[in-house]
Amino acid sequence: MKLWEKGYSLNKEIEEFTVGNDYILDSKLVRYDCIASIAHAKMLNKIGILDNAELEKISAALNEIIKLDSVGKFIISKEDEDCHTAIEKYLTKKIGKAGKKIHMARSRNDQVATALRLYYKDSLNEISELANKFSSSLFLLKDRYRSVEIPGYTHMRKAMPSSIGMWADAFIESMSDNKRAILSAIELLDQSPLGTGAGYGLPMKVDRRLTAKLLKFSRVQKSPIYVQNSRGKFEFVILNAIAMIMFDLNKMASDIILFSMPEFGYFEIPREFCTGSSIMPHKMNPDVLELMRARYHQIAAAQAGVMGIASNLISGYNRDMQLTKGYVMDGIEAAKSSLKIASLIIKGLKVDRERCKEAMTKELYSVKDAYELAKKGVAFRDAYSKVAGEYSNG
Repeated sequence: MKLWEKGYSLNKEIEEFTVGNDYILDSKLVRYDCIASIAHAKMLNKIGILDNAELEKISAALNEIIKLDSVGKFIISKEDEDCHTAIEKYLTKKIGKAGKKIHMARSRNDQVATALRLYYKDSLNEISELANKFSSSLFLLKDRYRSVEIPGYTHMRKAMPSSIGMWADAFIESMSDNKRAILSAIELLDQSPLGTGAGYGLPMKVDRRLTAKLLKFSRVQKSPIYVQNSRGKFEFVILNAIAMIMFDLNKMASDIILFSMPEFGYFEIPREFCTGSSIMPHKMNPDVLELMRARYHQIAAAQAGVMGIASNLISGYNRDMQLTKGYVMDGIEAAKSSLKIASLIIKGLKVDRERCKEAMTKELYSVKDAYELAKKGVAFRDAYSKVAGEYSNG
């Protein structure tokens, strides 16, 4: 049974092409679709479509699916197409006629949008918590090595004195900004699309405020057309917030890779975090940091993919949007796993105080030397030239 079934069989090759990997991706949405369906059923009960007994049966069956899903026992087949069909099929088989009533007053379009928004909100809240933990690991590193000086670099050359504390602070402060972007994305998503049907409203009165309240949305998304037009746009906002985090992790990974090179030796990566070479017995490689650095580019590609798919479409729902789901889900998983690994690495990172001290060579203090002359009344440009001459003369 398909939700759109009309008594004919779909060509198998067409079916395989149109379903794609949706039935696999939707394993992440089962719980959210069930939660949204319970809220929808309560609304249908309120407006007289479902009686109390039917509501009780539907709610019990949906909660049963949530439990099965939590232990990996709710299976979505390719023939189901997606979790929404699999759930309704389970309901119909389990409770009969009542199960056939659940889709009244909604389309798969607003059903999908609702489940995705619930999933996105939860995922972004989880990412925000992981960002907090990462910041905490940076605070610990800062407290442990706050006073250890290291060279600061511009143009990949020694510039001015820096420190481990200053380095850690850069990522702590940036992560604070990133969390604002995550919260902004959550606020944008926090509007219920349920009750807008296929994108043009419903030919009956429904209580959208009730379902929004039950699903803990702060408001309803009023325009049914905008519900569909916002798909792709909202996904881009999510990926943009995630990209800000991954941009920082990319830069941090590059710093640690560079500063842990034997030629620098400021940082030491725990041995158990490194992999080896299949040919060179001496190698200890920072593969984990290289992969973390590369994941940012996966997110950047996902942003381009989502906006490319969503653009040039007329208003309303278009099946193209099915393909944006995987980009966002992959981006969410990349951010979660990268933040967990980043916290682990920062907690295990060691600083070689002696190597850092050795790196603090005289030229790093050239600005200070010029300022000291300026304090004695020498014009800054003359002081600059005098100090520059000392270094150019060796």
